[in-house]
Formats: sequence, C-alpha cells, structure tokens
Amino acid sequence: MLTSYTAVQHAINTLVRRSALAPASREAREAVSRALDLMAGCAVLIFIFPLLLGIALAIYVLDGRPIFFVQQRVGRDGAIFPCMKFRSMAIDADVQLRNLLACSATAQAEWACDHKLRRDPRITPFGAFLRRSSFDELPQIFNVLRGEMSLVGPRPIVKAEIRRYGTRFKHYCSVRPGITGLWQVSGRNDVSYRTRVAMDVVYAKKKSLRTDLWLILLTVPAVLFRRGAY
Repeated sequence: MLTSYTAVQHAINTLVRRSALAPASREAREAVSRALDLMAGCAVLIFIFPLLLGIALAIYVLDGRPIFFVQQRVGRDGAIFPCMKFRSMAIDADVQLRNLLACSATAQAEWACDHKLRRDPRITPFGAFLRRSSFDELPQIFNVLRGEMSLVGPRPIVKAEIRRYGTRFKHYCSVRPGITGLWQVSGRNDVSYRTRVAMDVVYAKKKSLRTDLWLILLTVPAVLFRRGAY
C-alpha cells in the first residue's frame, strides 16, 4: 500500500505543479467547486438531454423497465445517497450474481479482489455498450445538481467497500464523490483496488480547482479510448 500511495502522490503532485495553484482554504475550495458543479452541470444537462432521452427509450424498447439503476452509495461525511445510473444489467442481476459466486471460485476471487467481474454475465448487450462508452453514468449529473456528487472526485462506493479503506476512509469522506477523477482517468477497472484507495486519499489531500479542471480535460481521452471501461 505504501508503494502505491507514494507513486500516486508523485502523480498528483505533478498535476498540482502543472496547475500552478496554491492550496486555498477548504471553505473557499468548496464554494468555488460547488459553483462550478452547478454551472457546468446545468450546461451539460442541456447539452446531453436528447442523448439521455434516446438511451432511456432504447433501454425500454430492448429490455423494458426499470430504465435506471439506483444504488445506495456513500458520499461526503459518510452520508448515504441514491446514486443513479442507466440500467446495464439484467433485471435479476442480484440473483445471477449470488448463483455465480456460489458455483465459481474464480468469480469469487475476482469479486473479492476488485468488486468487479471482467466478463460479467449479468450485463445486457446494450448495457455492454453503455459501459464501454461510459454513457451508463450520465444520469449522475442529477446527483451533481442535487449536491450529492461533484463533477470531479472519488468514485462513490457502497457500504461493503468501507472496510477496504480502513483508516483512510476519513479522506474519502472529506470530499464529494465524482463522476470523473484521478482513478477514472488512470485506467479505471484496470487499476488495482489498493491503488484506487491511494488515489482517493491523495486527491482528497491535494484537491484544488485547477487540478479538477485538469482531470476533466484528461477525462476526454480516457472516455474516447475506453481505458478500463467494462
């Protein structure tokens, strides 16, 4: 963990040096960050609204209801909030997961390691496209506008993942989770969970406006090249 933390700290420090912005007070950062979330979130929502409608219609036609998958996630200060995504899995996904983990040691090990399955049989064909393109996460813009998430921050975790953060969970809770962030532009699911935790810690400690803007810019090639998206 120490090695991962040191490597990630070096990477984020490089980002901060490029941004050339001295750390501001937490209150100032929060005010500016929230203003950016509201302004940019409203602009993005207007721009992508036709796409949201098109995806919702496609899910309904291809696989019926529900259109959205809403899961309780852990936010800032440990608050629980309903995180929104377009549904990319079969309706009985929870049952399929339990059955798979009960009969496959390989799947058990993969799930225990990263809380992900590279070849997840629960994902629908259209859902696979949504995940590769990251379109499944577009509804989280509503979480941003409601103040539960930010445009940039750690990926929101579920309660079961808290134990994997250990004493570093306090750093995760010090900022709002985000749609994009250091982990999201660094390989996503190809990054080990330990490195992901280290990234969240360093980001929380080094958060600044220009670092957030830099990470937003890095999100574009990360999405286009679909690094770690599955």
